[in-house]
This record gives sequence, structure tokens and C-alpha cells, in this order.
Amino acid sequence: MGTDSSATLARAALSRLFEPSDTVGLGLVATVGPVDALRIARSELAVGGEIRRSLRELLGSADGPRDPLQDSLARWAPRVPELAPERDLATLRRLAGRLVTPETDEWPVALDDLQGGTPICLWVRGTQAIPPQARLASVVGSRDSTPYGSSVTTELSAGLVTRGYGVVSGGAYGIDAQAHRAALASASDHGSPTIAVLAGGIDRYYPAGNEELLRTIAQRGLLLAEVPPGSSPTRWRFLQRNRLIAALSAVTVIVEARWRSGALNTAHHAAALGRPVGAVPGSVYSANSAGCHRLLRDGTAVCVADAADVAELAGPLGGEPLGDRARENAEPVRDQDGLSVPDLLVLDGLPVRAATTVDKLTSVAGLSVREVIGGLARLELAGLACRTGEGWRRRQR
Repeated sequence: MGTDSSATLARAALSRLFEPSDTVGLGLVATVGPVDALRIARSELAVGGEIRRSLRELLGSADGPRDPLQDSLARWAPRVPELAPERDLATLRRLAGRLVTPETDEWPVALDDLQGGTPICLWVRGTQAIPPQARLASVVGSRDSTPYGSSVTTELSAGLVTRGYGVVSGGAYGIDAQAHRAALASASDHGSPTIAVLAGGIDRYYPAGNEELLRTIAQRGLLLAEVPPGSSPTRWRFLQRNRLIAALSAVTVIVEARWRSGALNTAHHAAALGRPVGAVPGSVYSANSAGCHRLLRDGTAVCVADAADVAELAGPLGGEPLGDRARENAEPVRDQDGLSVPDLLVLDGLPVRAATTVDKLTSVAGLSVREVIGGLARLELAGLACRTGEGWRRRQR
């Protein structure tokens, strides 16, 4: 067994035995721990009535006619002889990778929000530690992205990296690949610019057309998977992979998505976890934006236009204004900003060169003498009005 602990070996084995989000398997681990869960799966440990009752209660099937554990043991049986966690961990070490488990300090606690869907472990390639949730933003979308979607993705990902966020995506064609590339191109020498969460093993560069990109991510960012090396990507694993992308990040952004795009699955996972979701609007004539418009219409997502909007959803890292507030602050300050309606009426009635009197202002502004005098005093304090020997006029800036 080398230097690997019994819990590490057990989790490595269970990640090959269970499919992602196997509710019974994950429930068994939560009930008895990984070591005993593996012994039960291997028929090395008898299962008492108390364990069965606890598992049924955890799964919400206490009153059901069937025993979920008995059915699952039969389902797992064909895989049990193939379990070789020592071999998988040796392969991981050859890849310069590591196994991150709930028992290790690096474990992303954000994944615990998945509760019954929390993965057994994470198989990781990359030299840097997994950043905390607050510093991660997911950017996902259609595989058949348009030039518009690719351009927006580049600006979003680059802007997020320069603001201190790591970009999480799925390593697929289209929006995912563009998000990774832009993050890598914008990265400094420090931090993890991008994380690719894979549906297969971290030794399987899938899709093949992105092999060079995924190799670069393994060197400069992080590759993550919940299935062991050698595992093939399947449709089920792709769908389940999306929950990890959503859970790892403080915010999830959908750049382009068709009406039934898999990216919507990621958005719904994020929304179910209480994570903010952003969607980039597109042309009403573009099928690639139909899914984004669907999210906006049903209230799952809010409209985002740039990295500042996304960072505002995620929450500021340093307290600087973001999104609409940043754009507002960037606009030139106008004399009327922040004025009440009466003071605005007085300001509009003040001439720039000639002077006027309070009586004339009451007529021009349609206010009482008292309101005009009070407004002039406030405008004078604000540096917008000045008193001369002939009366009042607007102060020129």
C-alpha cells in the first residue's frame, strides 16, 4: 500500500466503483466512511440492520419496499474484481498529479454544498493549489460558438483573470476552449488562471482536438476529474461534471447556449446551489443565444455584459466598485447629479452670466421664496451658485 492511507486508497477505489453522483454509494460513504464502504462493496463486511436503516433514512427511502443497498451491491459486483487503487495512484504519481480528498487540506469545501452529490475525491493535475470558491468564476457555453460568442468570452475571461479570478470551464470545444485560452493568455506568473473539469480521466485529453490546450492547462493551470485515470468520458459523466463546475465557483456565466444546450445544465446546478448565474444576451435571431435568453426570461440568470458585471455577481475581492457602479463612477460628474428636484429647478433658473433675484427665481422655478432661498444656500455650499452685488448666478466651473 506504500505511503497511501487507508482512506486515500478506499476513496481511490470507490471513485472507480461508483459512477459520479451514485446516490446510494455516496450515501454509504456518508454513513460508514470510505474504508467500511469499500469493505461492504467487496462483501468483506456484513451490513447490519442499523446501517441499512440509516442509509434508507439518508436517501429518503425509509418507507420504500426495496432495499437500495441490496440492489446497488448487485450493480457494483462486476466492477469489484477490477479495483486496483494502488495502480491508479501509481499512474497518478507518474502524471505528477495528486488525489485531493475531504481528509486533505486542499479539499474545496464549496463542493460540500452538493451534499448527497459531493464527489468521493478529486484527481488533480497541476502544481498549484485549488483556489477558494471566492476566487473562481465559471464561464461555459455552446460547443458551436459564433464569432460574437468567442469575442465576448475572450473579454470576459481576460477581464476576470486581471481582477484576480480563476476561470473554470469544461475543456470542450467552443466557448469552453475560448475561456481557457483567454485566461491562459491573460495570466501572470502567479495564481491558477484556469481550471478544466473533465468528464473522463485526467490522462484522457478529450476532445482530441483540444489536446494541446489541455496539456497547457495541466502545466499552467489545473485539470480536475472525479473519475480515476483511464476512465472514458460518457454522456452521464459530462452531465454530472457540470455540477462540479457550478459548485467550485462563486458565479457561473453562460455566454452562448442553444435552447437545449448542456450549458443550461450547469446554470441550473449553480442556481440550485444558490450561486449567482449570469447570461450574456445575443441577437434574437441567433439560435446560439436562445438558451441565454431563456435563462434571462425565467429569472434563473441576470444579464451580464462584461467582466465587471460578473465580478459584481461574484462579490468584490478588494472592495472596488464593479459592474454598473463602476460604469457610473467612470461617467463625467454633472452639476445636477445628486440634487433634489427643488434644488434642480433653482439651478436651472440661474443665469450663467447675468445675475437674478430671489423674486425672479420664484417665478422661473415655480417655487416659494423659502424653497428658493434654501436651494440657493445649498447650491452655494456645493459650489454651483454664487452671490454677487446684483443678485445670484450660476458659478462657472
